[in-house]
Amino acid sequence: MNKIRNLLDKTMRIFNAAVLCVLTLLVFWQVVTRYILGAPSTWSEELSSYLFAWTTMFGAAYIFGKREHMNIPIMVERFSKKTQNRLAILSECLILLFAFTILIYGGIKITVLTMGQTSSSLPLVMGYFYAGIPISGIFVAVYSILNIIDLITRKNTLTYIKKEGEI
Repeated sequence: MNKIRNLLDKTMRIFNAAVLCVLTLLVFWQVVTRYILGAPSTWSEELSSYLFAWTTMFGAAYIFGKREHMNIPIMVERFSKKTQNRLAILSECLILLFAFTILIYGGIKITVLTMGQTSSSLPLVMGYFYAGIPISGIFVAVYSILNIIDLITRKNTLTYIKKEGEI
């Protein structure tokens, strides 16, 4: 399982770094065209908005997979380690349900729905931009399954909830 997780992590890091580099160049180009050339570039503004959405969705999936998302365990900490582990598994199952129903199923629906629309300033189909939702949902689902397997196989070692001061 660690090989799969490491491969996913590496893929997500490379993808997000590449998109952030392109996004930085696009925003720089927008500034140059708007303030130096006096003719704003509309296509780069629109593309940067879509790339920002993609990097947000994929970044969230990556952070979720690393279990570094926001966590307020004040209630969970009151229970025994065994109960904390069970609650962590329940939480992962709910996230998996969310990933399948909202991100993947709903994302596919909205992607298919927007395949007939074109972007206002780019000659691209809008469905391509919305495709980031179900794709990131797949990553969240895979990470969630890996997290559940980790929690089940390490029955007494709770790795999902980090204590204060841990990195």
